[in-house]
Amino acid sequence: MSNLSLLTDFYQLSMMQGYWDNGLGEDEVVFDVFFRKNPCNNGFTLIAGVESVIDYIENLAFDEADLDYLKSVGFQDGFLDKLRHFRFTGTIDGVPEGTVMFPQEPVMRVRANCFEAQLIESTILNLINYQSLIATKAARICEAAQGDAVFEFGLRRAQGPDAAILGSRAAYIGGCVATSNVLAGQQFGIPVVGTHAHSWIQKFDSELEAFRAYAKTYPDKCLLLVDTYNTLKSGVPNAITVFQELRQQGYEPKGIRIDSGDLSYLTKVAREQLDAAGFPNAAIIASSDLDEDKIHSLKMQGARIDSWGVGTNLITSSNCPALGGVYKLVAAEQKGVLEPKIKISDNPQKITNPGYKKVTRIYDESGLFALADLIMLEDEQIDETEPLTIFHPIYTWKTKTFRRYSLKELMIPYFHQGKAVYQKQSVRNVRSHAQLELDSLWPEYKRLQFPQIYKVDLSKKLWKLKQEMMHQHQHQEP
Repeated sequence: MSNLSLLTDFYQLSMMQGYWDNGLGEDEVVFDVFFRKNPCNNGFTLIAGVESVIDYIENLAFDEADLDYLKSVGFQDGFLDKLRHFRFTGTIDGVPEGTVMFPQEPVMRVRANCFEAQLIESTILNLINYQSLIATKAARICEAAQGDAVFEFGLRRAQGPDAAILGSRAAYIGGCVATSNVLAGQQFGIPVVGTHAHSWIQKFDSELEAFRAYAKTYPDKCLLLVDTYNTLKSGVPNAITVFQELRQQGYEPKGIRIDSGDLSYLTKVAREQLDAAGFPNAAIIASSDLDEDKIHSLKMQGARIDSWGVGTNLITSSNCPALGGVYKLVAAEQKGVLEPKIKISDNPQKITNPGYKKVTRIYDESGLFALADLIMLEDEQIDETEPLTIFHPIYTWKTKTFRRYSLKELMIPYFHQGKAVYQKQSVRNVRSHAQLELDSLWPEYKRLQFPQIYKVDLSKKLWKLKQEMMHQHQHQEP
């Protein structure tokens, strides 16, 4: 990854200079990264972008061109000299990439001095918010496809090259089996796919001639786009003619792709035509501005589609263009002691959970199915030999007791005292982890519409701390 040191909001640097100028830059603080709402009205969020964060932190340094620019916009020489020698020396923990998470849970926690922790906020959020959004969108689309292969075709509609490349990676983590993006394939080892466009057909004097030319070049992987002129009257019949010619040469066709029209009707009739001609194994691939809702609808209509190519609505998450992840101060050094901090708001969702925390996931006894999550203070431990009772953090009379269960703490180290300790994984391994995470959720949490709300509760100790701090601030009001 290139040096992203100046990829930050101006006010981060303004605060950093203020901390330095007031002698507060070395004070230790803790920030939590979390989100308040799942994207797309989904039941969960699939975390992606962790390795991008690791690369960013490892390459964080200011060169002389950076410092010259910052001087030109008004920063002081002493502050710039501090940046000249900047290296991240703090500790960062978080969940493994590909982990399923829920609102209000710390996805990542940063423990560092004020100077360092403030700088990295904007870029961490940029990397985690977008990639987690696209991974979650991909997971929704793959859920709608019910096991059919989904291909990511979003390059030309992505908001720039970075979104196209990192979006391809996130979509693969979320369950897509391949991408059309060749650079993403090279960088991350994602399988790449693609056949031809309508322009290929238009270049030739006839559709049949175009199909024959393509089959000549790719006899062993011939998949033809059949909707350039008339899908059922010319496209599929011409494809069948070429498929018969290939078979005579000892090759079996891969199938057809349809990119427009009534996909339910067209694929049903196309399937009949292919089967009648002796090609029951020729696949039908559909594209054309698909998303999870259209795929679900086509499935309900009995469309004969084997694989799905999804572009714009995946790479842009068109119906939900942003994940609102935030970076909030939850503890700060005061007189040499790390004290919990809380943000109070008239909106209950925006009241933060104070302190240095971790997330523990409660599974059934087999460890296969997730039952609930518990946000706890770092020093808390649970005796798994005893029943465990959790309660709703707002409607506290709502309780749940587990008697046969297993536990897993979700956070692992990313950086320890400035040194990267996170073991990077291949994107295929991250994708496998994500699939295991998704498989651990009951179907009710993965519904596309009105999913069941997963239980995320606070430990009694953390809940009590939060209540005490809220009351304390309330009594301090004039």
